[in-house]
Amino acid sequence: MDVREALYTTRAMRRVRSDPIPADVQARILDAAIRAPSGGNTQGWRFLLVDDPAVKAQLGPLYRDALGRLWVTAYADPIERARAAPDSQDSAALLRVVSSAQHLADHFEQVPLFLIGFSRGDPTGGSIFPAIWSAQLAARAEGVGSALTSVLGIFHGAEAMQILGVPEGKGWVMACCVSFGYPTGRWGVAARRPAHEVAYRNHWGSPVGFEIAEPLWPETGA
Repeated sequence: MDVREALYTTRAMRRVRSDPIPADVQARILDAAIRAPSGGNTQGWRFLLVDDPAVKAQLGPLYRDALGRLWVTAYADPIERARAAPDSQDSAALLRVVSSAQHLADHFEQVPLFLIGFSRGDPTGGSIFPAIWSAQLAARAEGVGSALTSVLGIFHGAEAMQILGVPEGKGWVMACCVSFGYPTGRWGVAARRPAHEVAYRNHWGSPVGFEIAEPLWPETGA
């Protein structure tokens, strides 16, 4: 797969089939992840693959509770505004995300594979998240969809780490939980605000120097 296709079409795919992901595909995803840049080459990360139905059955209720807490805290006001004006473009986009995220929570146990990332000595995430993104790009090349979330660690990190047998007192922190599965939907370029609206040059608020009216991939006439 062309690298630009992977970059432009690797978006959150939360609606996936329950079909298992072959071990060789999992191996290629994980091997790509550990090739990511790591500060000082310390590789202060650990990756835990979860596909055991019994383990997912323990994590699922925690995940659903965590997401429910997110809806009534950080997202409460935006969701209320979106529901009050559902016909606006921004509202419709947010409500689609909410529906998609809730679908993942409701079907947590049917997701075939989770990758839970742990970091140590990486408070900014500068090492763990490049590795996670490499895993997601590698999954895209295999036709596997993924979605990154951090709510499990935020609201139920201690309980989840106990279920997973993470050693206590060793400094490990749950950075994220990524779902993997063959998507039920189609790949596509995600709609985003154009780069020139969210980027500056040299000083905050100064024009970046170019405008991008439409995504630059696929190239017109290619």
